[in-house]
Amino acid sequence: MSKFEIKESKDVQFYFVLKAPNGEVVAVSERYTTKQSCQHGIDAVKQYAGEARVDDLTL
Repeated sequence: MSKFEIKESKDVQFYFVLKAPNGEVVAVSERYTTKQSCQHGIDAVKQYAGEARVDDLTL
């Protein structure tokens, strides 16, 4: 099962890592000043990622 891990950086900020079922890192978030803000970031990814479209800007 995939999972989000909340981590703390050396400068005491919080970020999350999204891992695939095989443990591979799929995404790393920006840094947040509070753990609560980090959790809100996770909630936003859960809410919006499934319906997000892909815009290929490399063309």
